[in-house]
Amino acid sequence: MKPGSFEYVKADTVEAAIEALQRFDGEARILAGGQSLMPLMNMRMLRPAGLIDVNGISDLSGIRVEAGEVRVGALTRYVDIEQSPLIARHLPLVAHGIRKVADRQVRNRGTLGGSLCHADPAAQMPLCALTMDARLRLAGPDGLREVPARAFFLGAYATAADPLEILVDIIYPDAEGTLGTIAQQIRRHGDFPAVSIAASARPADDGRWVDWRIGACGLDDRAVRLDRTAAILEGQRPDAAVIAAAAAALLEDDIDPPEDVRASAEYRRHLAPIYVARAVTALVEEARP
Repeated sequence: MKPGSFEYVKADTVEAAIEALQRFDGEARILAGGQSLMPLMNMRMLRPAGLIDVNGISDLSGIRVEAGEVRVGALTRYVDIEQSPLIARHLPLVAHGIRKVADRQVRNRGTLGGSLCHADPAAQMPLCALTMDARLRLAGPDGLREVPARAFFLGAYATAADPLEILVDIIYPDAEGTLGTIAQQIRRHGDFPAVSIAASARPADDGRWVDWRIGACGLDDRAVRLDRTAAILEGQRPDAAVIAAAAAALLEDDIDPPEDVRASAEYRRHLAPIYVARAVTALVEEARP
């Protein structure tokens, strides 16, 4: 199928993009990588009045580390994040997660900001942003504002961004010295997983692990944090008994797994503790000499 009719606007600045959004009174969409937007338009699941191309706004791309934070421009493409030594050093979880996104073709064009604004509940980049306590900086008619990832994702394909706002960049706390991984149940590479567990932590000198962050996809209509699980692991030596207790604690969190073509709610509840244990074990094994 082909998309419905729309007006194409090429914006060269953030201000021009916001002006275009205002002109269409919120009935326009931002075109960045287009890897999610264009299929939806081709199937006419979306019929925006306008398409605002922001690919010419160079200020929206790039990765930099400053003042204990990592800033990634919303237009930064997956492939640039995947190949970035800064991301590998300062955001190991993101470096691991980006390699699990779709396939090479999608990663060559897709953008970090596009994924976060699309807010697919099974996608890896919203999961990483939530797990790492990222903040999302939005520009709109009233200026700039920051929204924590915990408040940004409202549900499946729903965010706190106003229709007249554009995502400018994503700000992560510097996680240098941590390890990060995502364990996921998936039928084949490139598919969305039924369940994903993201884990980030720092090994201490005495064999204990600290700064645990655990997130999950597939247990609600958006990515969620598993704070009870992280609390059990915090400051512990993650042996088999501790890992088992942390995995079991998952079911005490307020989770409501959905039913869809990938898995039933019951099967997701069965999978989740298994993949918590796999994610934690993977981090421990990675740290071994």
